[in-house]
Amino acid sequence: MIDHITVTVRRLATSIDFYKVALKPLGYVEKVRHGRTIGLGMDDGTPRADFYISPTTDTSATTETESSTPLTHIAFRARSQEEVQAFYEAALAAGGRDNGAPGFRDYHPGYYAAFVLDPDGNNVEAVVEWSQPETPQRPR
Repeated sequence: MIDHITVTVRRLATSIDFYKVALKPLGYVEKVRHGRTIGLGMDDGTPRADFYISPTTDTSATTETESSTPLTHIAFRARSQEEVQAFYEAALAAGGRDNGAPGFRDYHPGYYAAFVLDPDGNNVEAVVEWSQPETPQRPR
């Protein structure tokens, strides 16, 4: 099992602002700071964070959109199609770029997701996973 993940970013303040807005519909809030690293997690009354944003130490980039560090794909679980839609709208409003509007995907039955690119070009997804009991089934 994965306990937490850290995404490295070039523009820390921009990315913190982006993720706070984009992940709010999924129940995420700022939970902890360790130096310049920020941890976000579910608003559950505990200090536990499972998603961290940290500034990159990659100094080889010559522009804001160039990096020798590979970009990341991360998927956040949503509880409903409405949460996927709210994530997508919030992420775009926060400066994200469309990378796949909300909808069913052919990965397997019931996979409903939306994709955005964060300010560093990381692919961020919100998904109602097929394995969740409350997941609506694909219309026939």
